[in-house]
Amino acid sequence: MKCFLTSAPLIDTVTFGFKDVNGFLTEMKGAVKDNCRALFICSDPDSYEKTDKFSTEIRESFEKSGIRFLQMKILDGRNKQWARELIENSDFIILAGGHVPTQNKFFEEIGLKGLLKNYGGVIMGISAGTMNSADVVYSHPELDGEAIDPGYRRFLKGLGLTKAMILPHYQDIKNDVLDGLRVFEDIAYPDSMGRKFYAIPDGSYILIKDGIQELRGEAWLIEDGVCRKICDVGEKIVL
Repeated sequence: MKCFLTSAPLIDTVTFGFKDVNGFLTEMKGAVKDNCRALFICSDPDSYEKTDKFSTEIRESFEKSGIRFLQMKILDGRNKQWARELIENSDFIILAGGHVPTQNKFFEEIGLKGLLKNYGGVIMGISAGTMNSADVVYSHPELDGEAIDPGYRRFLKGLGLTKAMILPHYQDIKNDVLDGLRVFEDIAYPDSMGRKFYAIPDGSYILIKDGIQELRGEAWLIEDGVCRKICDVGEKIVL
């Protein structure tokens, strides 16, 4: 199994294909061959229109990047009873972005962790899909009310594809305030005591192949309440 755990791939505004930032497209073309069978796994099993739109946009970006699929099927609430067959008959799985707890619940419902245990294809996570790929998922509050909800669970069981807890879209959320609290300084920093979070912007990703996990591109490590930059554009480090 090879994994590309992204914040979100960068799109070229001229071609509308993926940019080859941090070697992303080069590595992807080496892993995903033309006419492969793709499976797009949703973030919200009941948001059919959103899932259809997102999967179409992703497919078009791959095609404009020179990677064409024989088929791209969708796994959501409409066909969840066929999850095993859909996964077994796919070469490339895309884990969608969205609301982390909602997706995590769906993954648990269909038993995705077990279904991927012997999967030999390629997996790409986007945002929430990347976060839910961790062994322990840090599901930081995102929606109004979540930061002050005492019942909101910030740590969930994930797919176990990586030990790294990822915070995507760092360029967009690093200064966000939610429920009167700064998402990083007031929420993530205290939650990082005794833990490690990797904050990455769009264009950065973790590449897993041959048992090695490489962080590629800009990244910040949040550990024990302290944030420091550990990698830059064009650089890579082994986790």
